[in-house]
Amino acid sequence: MATGSPTLTRPENAADDWTVPQDWDHFTAEEHGVWDTLFERQSKQLPGRAADAFLEGLDVLHLSRPGIPNFEELSEKLTKATGWQVVAVPGLIPDDVFFDHLANRRFPAGNFIRRADQLDYLQEPDVFHDVFGHVPLLANPIFGDYMQAYGQGGLRSLEFGAIHKLARLYWYTVEFGLIRENDELKIYGAGIVSSHGESKFAIDSDSPNRIKLQLQRVMRTEYRIDDYQQTYFVIDSFEDLLRRTSDADFAPLYAELEALDDLPVTTILPEDEVLTVGTQEYAEAKAKAA
Repeated sequence: MATGSPTLTRPENAADDWTVPQDWDHFTAEEHGVWDTLFERQSKQLPGRAADAFLEGLDVLHLSRPGIPNFEELSEKLTKATGWQVVAVPGLIPDDVFFDHLANRRFPAGNFIRRADQLDYLQEPDVFHDVFGHVPLLANPIFGDYMQAYGQGGLRSLEFGAIHKLARLYWYTVEFGLIRENDELKIYGAGIVSSHGESKFAIDSDSPNRIKLQLQRVMRTEYRIDDYQQTYFVIDSFEDLLRRTSDADFAPLYAELEALDDLPVTTILPEDEVLTVGTQEYAEAKAKAA
């Protein structure tokens, strides 16, 4: 959970890398119940909507006890699969710390969960978003490699002052990405698969644009954090996503981006490979209601 902000103060109970003991026993029965409620309803509606790799990876979350996963047990299963582990952090962490964790195949997960009256939306990522949303795909070797490569690229981006550009790639892939499987659109981004409403909206709604992913295009595109996305970017496979990012030379790409204007979220360019042109009905309705 990178923040884009250098002003965070490390809590006293956090180590130098901002990790904290998960202390699984500190979670209450009510908090475990919130996890179980969220897990059950998302697990029921994702088949047919989520990428095959995500659904296969859900198996790593079926642990010996119900409720919020114990990170030690979870990491043991995940490490055997792909060499990744999950570490607890108090909340948002600095960008350089976040990138270093990813570069070393550690996924930082918030050590708290939303309240029962916040099931449908929480602005700061909690343990359900971080673990249910992200961890299943970390059991996929190709996607796991992509996440590590992103962390390594994030550390390099600090030299170019380009974190805000690279963050857009993370947003439109890791958090809100779509993939084509057998000529059907499926969801894989953690922000979608962990959202009861957006996991339907991203596939079923006529409102958003859906555009094939191109690196420069994505890194020019603004995004919003407080509502459903108005544009989704689509990949053909995780292998293709890893290849595109691994083969790219980001230093000249950052230089090119500095000379280009940022793009509003609803923009469609003549050179875009557009899969669906959205009506933007949802966004317009929200604007009128505001």
